[in-house]
Amino acid sequence: MVLQNSYVLILAVGMLLCTLTGNVALSVGSIVCFIGALCGVMMVDLQWNPYVAMLLALLVGALIGMWQGFWIAFVNVPPFIATLAGMLVFRGLGQVIMKGQTKAPFPREFQLISSGYIPDPFGGAAIGTMHLHLFTLLIGFLIVALIIFSEIQKRKKQKQYDFDLLPVGIWLAKVIFIAVVLVAFTVVFAIYKGFPNILILLGVLVIAYQFVASKTVQGRHIYALGGNRKAAELSGVKVKWVMFWIYTNMAILAAVAAMVFTARLNSATPKAGQNFEMDAIAACYVGGSAVSGGIGTVIGAVVGGLFIGVLNNGMSIIGISTDWQQAIKGFVLLSAVAFDLYSKSRSSKVA
Repeated sequence: MVLQNSYVLILAVGMLLCTLTGNVALSVGSIVCFIGALCGVMMVDLQWNPYVAMLLALLVGALIGMWQGFWIAFVNVPPFIATLAGMLVFRGLGQVIMKGQTKAPFPREFQLISSGYIPDPFGGAAIGTMHLHLFTLLIGFLIVALIIFSEIQKRKKQKQYDFDLLPVGIWLAKVIFIAVVLVAFTVVFAIYKGFPNILILLGVLVIAYQFVASKTVQGRHIYALGGNRKAAELSGVKVKWVMFWIYTNMAILAAVAAMVFTARLNSATPKAGQNFEMDAIAACYVGGSAVSGGIGTVIGAVVGGLFIGVLNNGMSIIGISTDWQQAIKGFVLLSAVAFDLYSKSRSSKVA
């Protein structure tokens, strides 16, 4: 399920930064279509080296983001209008490039983005009839060790500053539960073929963006901008450049999502990316982002994306038509936003 909806999770990570400023990016689905079409031309029609083509696709994504960021940050075009224009422009350009045709198949190296597994430099180990992927086990156990270490350090800091602490028993139970789940998850993949490439990519993106959002000055500037733009400006935050880089980053991640989606289908189609922006926006708000901005986490957006993925897969499995699927997702999004507004109104009354 994670692998099937990986493009939604990638888009949700970038969309979170947009929602933190109280805005959204409507053009990401069209950028997915446009970049997919470019990849099709470069790799299928022109037979270019797939690695060169992927690098150029990322560069084009960055240029698209800079173009949109320029209008938003320096011309003061509202993000809704700028990205709505981008949605129309890049959907049209994608269809012009494709000429109504599907481009396939793609080189094996490109397909491995979504269908490949990490190699095992240790060669693996056989236990009875099972073959274990040792490198996957090593990565999994290192992650578990880092999480345990992080939880211990966090508890020490909370104790040092006299914060309220969970009872030791509950804290231990939480840490043990997380460790057991991750070890089981790792062993399942080690018995199969190892961690998929896309799972490693997702993990790196989530960890990197969570770190940037919560531990860096740039991340604090984004939250400050969403909380109160005027106060952020008076505090010395370069608001225009923050907005510029947020939308540049969003387009780069849309290019990554385009390659992941295209590699998974092994084809570029004119209809690729339809409603992807809606799924990404819904993932952020379902995951706890505030409509007004300033509130939300990368982990929350990923959890929201997983919920949207479960919803999509579940409705498809039980045979709900695509028309009703859109309606149901619309109600879910409306409910999430309404709950956020209701919670805020209650907290303001209590205050």
